[in-house]
Amino acid sequence: MTSHETDIVIIGAGPVGLFAVFQCGMLRMKCHVIDALGAIGGQCAALYPEKPIYDVPGFPAVDAQDLVRHLSDQAAPFHPEYHLGEQTTGLAKLEDGRFRVATARGTVITARAVIIAAGAGAFGPNRPPLDGIESFEGKSVFYLVSRREAFRDLRVVIAGGGDSAVDWALSLAPVAAEVMVVHRRPKFRAAPESAARLQQLVADGAIELVTPYQLHALKGEDGKLRQVVVSDLDGAERVLEADVLLPFFGLSTELGPIADWGLNLERNQIPIDPTTGATAVPGIFAVGDVASYPHKLKLILTGFAEAAQAAHAAFAFAHPGEALHFEHSTTRGVPA
Repeated sequence: MTSHETDIVIIGAGPVGLFAVFQCGMLRMKCHVIDALGAIGGQCAALYPEKPIYDVPGFPAVDAQDLVRHLSDQAAPFHPEYHLGEQTTGLAKLEDGRFRVATARGTVITARAVIIAAGAGAFGPNRPPLDGIESFEGKSVFYLVSRREAFRDLRVVIAGGGDSAVDWALSLAPVAAEVMVVHRRPKFRAAPESAARLQQLVADGAIELVTPYQLHALKGEDGKLRQVVVSDLDGAERVLEADVLLPFFGLSTELGPIADWGLNLERNQIPIDPTTGATAVPGIFAVGDVASYPHKLKLILTGFAEAAQAAHAAFAFAHPGEALHFEHSTTRGVPA
């Protein structure tokens, strides 16, 4: 077991959690950050690192991985300590008002306040029920795409009908030798513009639409995929020659032990005071997608504003009895 003491524990190292580190640092509060993933960036880094984001102020367009890098650089002067690949398992309030946060790997952190920036919680892919799929996972079956260059000149089968399936079909079409999209029906649950672009690439012969079919079996050896077998609603089978399968059937998410912390969860989200980020438990704040209040816009920029509000509200817990003399960053500057 390893023990630490700090001002603030931030649960979640996605974009909003990283910006909370910066905001806390500007107010002289030291942070430890816990995340179940093995790297910072949350879903931005794990699910769509090369996908452009268009609604972050100051960036006409920025790839998700570049946004994470900028946020990490912005937080770096405050020397946050990251505990990555660690699931938060417990939280207790001590007699002196501080919190003790524990992880599954035996890390224990005592802090004066907690900011939950857990997004939708710990997440994992919904796996298709195919016999033997485990032997191909990580070798020729992937649930996430980190680098599209890894698929250059390969025959790629994409399964699914949502935004992820359509977006990656559009992204991989210029680099893959062949892109085949398997879906149970010809309609897609994707943004209309993306669906229209998909249909145009199908018409141009750049993408093959395999509908109405669903995944039936995988053929190959030693983790190397050779064929994807699909079947229609009548059971008729078709064999697709393929090097890679990308099944995009959504994510299963859960907040885990956070659900047992007395935060009055509603639909897997934490109700907060939108002016402070305060939860039902004094000293615990929530920001980003995990936080809920009426008419909230679930955007990264909304989470950034919430991170600033929560940091200012947490100051009273980190520095009890001390007045907060707020200065703009242009006045105070950032530590060298």
